[in-house]
Amino acid sequence: MSVHKKLFKAKQEIGKLTKDSKNPFFKSNYLSLNGLIEAVEEVLVKHYLLLLQPIAEGMVITKIIDTDCESGEVEVVTSSIALPNIQDPQKLGSAITYYRRYTLQSLLGLQAEDDDGNSATKHVNKPIKQELDAKGLAFLINRGTIKQIEECFTLREVSDIQKTELNKKLAELKAK
Repeated sequence: MSVHKKLFKAKQEIGKLTKDSKNPFFKSNYLSLNGLIEAVEEVLVKHYLLLLQPIAEGMVITKIIDTDCESGEVEVVTSSIALPNIQDPQKLGSAITYYRRYTLQSLLGLQAEDDDGNSATKHVNKPIKQELDAKGLAFLINRGTIKQIEECFTLREVSDIQKTELNKKLAELKAK
């Protein structure tokens, strides 16, 4: 029997999966990686299918290998996804877990629900406004528009003494 027929039978036996974990931040339930593996591994083994999930060359790879091939050739079915460039080990670990779960779910065609993907993705926060300083002036002089300056910096009233200092900084910046 081919690996695809074995996977078809395994998928029928696995059926619908029960969500076993809660995400308190998003107030949602989801199927954890451990819950997913627990739900599928016994069925895969019954059909002589080996599940491996190596990380190689910046990719999470899910492989299901037919260990009982009649043809003598090893049949392998894979699903993979490139890892994001994350330097924080904890965030990288979260991305790996997330990608392992979803490559396995997609490979088996199981029902998937987005849950904790937010921890694996970079949140885009609104920039914190800073007080306009020499750096802000350089931004304005070199490439910034008034609108960009207003989005990034808090403008405040400037005293005569501060105007003199700003004009000096502005002259220095223009000279560079």
